[in-house]
Amino acid sequence: MNKEDILKAINKARESSKKRNFNQTFDLVINLQQLNLKKPEENINTFIVLPQGKGKKSKICALVDKELASQAKEICDKAILKDEFTKYTDKKKLRKLAQEYDYFIAQANLMVDVAKFFGKVFGPKGKMPNPKAGCIVPPKIDLKIIYNKLQKTVRLQTKNEQAVKCSVGTEDMKDEQVQENILVVYNALVHSLPKEAHNIKNALLKLTMGSPIIIGAKEEEKKEVKEEKPKEEAKKEPKKEEKEEPKKPKKEGKKEK
Repeated sequence: MNKEDILKAINKARESSKKRNFNQTFDLVINLQQLNLKKPEENINTFIVLPQGKGKKSKICALVDKELASQAKEICDKAILKDEFTKYTDKKKLRKLAQEYDYFIAQANLMVDVAKFFGKVFGPKGKMPNPKAGCIVPPKIDLKIIYNKLQKTVRLQTKNEQAVKCSVGTEDMKDEQVQENILVVYNALVHSLPKEAHNIKNALLKLTMGSPIIIGAKEEEKKEVKEEKPKEEAKKEPKKEEKEEPKKPKKEGKKEK
């Protein structure tokens, strides 16, 4: 993947989407191949810091104790203290919380309690505080550094399909900024794959309401047309050939004496 191809895809993505009354997101989809997702080592689950940021704010909730309480209340979008964990026993309330926030920071010595109260809902939704993203922190730390880093962090994860997706910017960002983000994501992904670039089938870019553009596609490959398979006619069983019974010879009439 080169810079020129990325810039062309960004321009085409802009052209393919009408102007909307909201700031659309550039979404990157990288289709993979030759992976066995049943093997843990061939699954992708990584966090990448975008050098130019995502172009939009991530909402962050902190699950902390008194050591980080004042920082969390000042810096994060929401702070839930250890004494308040018991208020979150209702699954409906937990699902709403998981949906409202992009990342959850947790104090390391509270992880047992975090798993007990939040894990049953956060786990399946992929919202548990993740050490790979730097979301599990010691009782003494500058939360501002973690908060700012998460504002630029995206997650690449293969779930049930050989593909990863993430946001790489917004339409109000400069083309060069979106380009740099895409290149960083692509290169980081390549180095995390067992066969590196050989595991990548193609990469597509689109705005929220726009059409997907294949990055680096040739003119004749821009549109992939899937031909419908003709309906198979019901197979008729061949009629069994009726065996002709041998004709019995006619009895000749008795000759008159």
